[in-house]
Amino acid sequence: MDPLIFVIVIGIIVLFFSIIFSFVPVGLWISALAAGVRVSVATLVGMRLRRVVPRRIIMPLIKATKAGLDLPINKLEAHYLAGGNVDKVVNALIAAQRADISLNFERAAAIDLAGRDVLEAVQMSVNPKVIETPLISAIAKDGIELKSITRVTVRANIDRLVGGAGEQTIIARVGEGIVTTVGSAESYKDVLENPDLISKTVLQKGLDAGTAFEILSIDIADVDVGRNLGALLQIDQAEADKNIAQAKAEERRAMAVAKEQEMIAMVQEMRAKVVEAEAEVPLAMAAALKSGNIGLANAKA
Repeated sequence: MDPLIFVIVIGIIVLFFSIIFSFVPVGLWISALAAGVRVSVATLVGMRLRRVVPRRIIMPLIKATKAGLDLPINKLEAHYLAGGNVDKVVNALIAAQRADISLNFERAAAIDLAGRDVLEAVQMSVNPKVIETPLISAIAKDGIELKSITRVTVRANIDRLVGGAGEQTIIARVGEGIVTTVGSAESYKDVLENPDLISKTVLQKGLDAGTAFEILSIDIADVDVGRNLGALLQIDQAEADKNIAQAKAEERRAMAVAKEQEMIAMVQEMRAKVVEAEAEVPLAMAAALKSGNIGLANAKA
């Protein structure tokens, strides 16, 4: 055979097998067989055709098999195609199995597709999380403001992760409970003497209902006395009353001045009428003399 033809044939054969091995993950197939995972080459080729990255399915499957979990490859592939994180779901299932937490693949996949971190949820079920609320201001009945910071210890509730409210709801409900508890206290001293009164009252309200968490404890980290808002409100009210009284007094003074000006105008008008009448008397007498209605003797008389 011509050497040139031989080289061309060898090149074509190498190129053919290179294309085959790049399309068919033979190395991944061998790794799966070595780990005891029974998967055929046709299945791997089918993943390629369905635009599924085989490594994203096979490696988590190997991990699950070594952990003693029996997960169908079709379910893993379906979860991948739905946009889920297969590796994180498998890690969560392994962690739940080690912690003796009841969690099946369907629920874990649903939690993952809902946008929650299923592995973090399992870890939080084992190791509760502490949520610290921002500074919450509340006013007792005596008008004294109390500022408190609360630490809420929560544990993830796997059964309510899908559709359950998040941390912000817990913080809002705890803040509402603190404001209600302090607001119902007769004096701020009662709260300072018994800060656990807030914790007990808030815990009894069942604030974790409808959330993805279970509240284990509510601890008051810090309580500070703020402003005397009752006194400030009284001062503001007194100032407002003073301004109202001054306005009414000014109104009465203005009305009195207006009445006085009206009386002066009436007097001036009456004087003008008298002057006008006095000015008409000589004219009337002159007209009477001229017409003979009155004589000088009569006038003298």
